[in-house]
Amino acid sequence: MDGGRGVLRSLGGQWAPGAAHPAFAGHADNGPSLHFSQSLREQAIRPAAPRVVLPPRRRRRSKGSATLAFFSGLAAKRGFGTLLVVAFLTSVIGAGALRGGQYELFVAEFGAPSDLLAKSLGFGIEGVTIIGAKEISEDELLTASGITTHDSLPFLDAAAIRQRIAEVPMVKEVSVRKLYPSRLVVEVQEREPYALWQKDGQVHVISKEGTPIDNLADPRLTHKAFVVGEDANLRVPEFLKILENAGDLRDQVRAGILVAGRRWNVKLESGLEIKLPESQPEIAFAQFARNARELRILDKDIISVDLRVSDRMVMRLSADAAATRAETQNRKKSGKGGQI
Repeated sequence: MDGGRGVLRSLGGQWAPGAAHPAFAGHADNGPSLHFSQSLREQAIRPAAPRVVLPPRRRRRSKGSATLAFFSGLAAKRGFGTLLVVAFLTSVIGAGALRGGQYELFVAEFGAPSDLLAKSLGFGIEGVTIIGAKEISEDELLTASGITTHDSLPFLDAAAIRQRIAEVPMVKEVSVRKLYPSRLVVEVQEREPYALWQKDGQVHVISKEGTPIDNLADPRLTHKAFVVGEDANLRVPEFLKILENAGDLRDQVRAGILVAGRRWNVKLESGLEIKLPESQPEIAFAQFARNARELRILDKDIISVDLRVSDRMVMRLSADAAATRAETQNRKKSGKGGQI
C-alpha cells in the first residue's frame, strides 16, 4: 500500500491464497526474490461516507435560573458578596429607622441623605446674594425663604422658596436663580408705600394696589394720605382726587373716612368734619375750600359741615358755641319784649 492508500501488486502474475504475501516475499529465507514491475497501477479506494456532526443540544433555562446564574457570576467576583451584605444590612437598618422615627430625627439634625451627598461633592450653599432689597432686611428675606445649612443646591426647591418669599407683604415680585456649584441669587422688587389705612384701630402701610405692607412703624411715612374704613384701602385714588382740589386746605386735611362704602367725609387737623356728597365729591370740597377762605369758616366754633345738599351748606356748632348762641338769641328776644 502506497501513501495514497492504494494497493500495489504485480501486473504479470496473480497472488494465490495460501502463498506468501508479495509484500513480504523478499524476506523469505533462501527463497527466490520476487521482482515487481516499475509500471504499477494505483487503485483508489472509495472514501468513507462523511460523518455528520450535530451541535450539542442547548438546555433551555428559565428566567429565574438565568438571573441566578448572573448573580452567581457576580458573587464569584472578589468583594461583591461583602457589598451585598452591606446593602442588605443598610436596607434593614433604614427600614427600622423609618418605623422608629430615627430617620426624621437624623434629617432634622444633619439633613437629607441626598443633600449630604451633594454637599460632599461640593454643591452645598455657600452664599445667598440678595438684590433689590431696600426697606426689607436681608435677615427677613432669609427667614422667609426657609433656607438652612442642611440644604444643597441641586435638591433645593427654587419654586417653593419663591412662593414663600412672595408671601412677605412688602415683596411685589421675586425671582430665585441657582448659580452652580454653590451660590443662590434672590432678586426682589419691593412694594412702594402709597398710603396709610386704618382698620379696627390698626394703621397699616399699603401699596398702590391697596395691599397692606406692614404696620405703621416709621414716622417718615406719616405724611402719606390717610384713609379710614372698610375697603378704603382699595379706593385711595378717589380720596387723592379730592385732595388735589383742596387748594390751601390740603395741608390741613388729616384723613378721609369712607362711609358705608359710598361716600367720603374729610377730617381736618382741627377736628372739623366735612361731609361730602356721593357724586363729584372733589367739586364740592373745592367749593368749600373757597368759602372757608372767604367766610373764615375755620375761625368759627363749628364741628361739622354738611355739603350733601348741592345748594346749601349746613354747619353744626360745638356744644359751647351752641349754648352761647342760644343765650344770645334769648337775650335778643327779651329785649324785643321790653322786659328788663
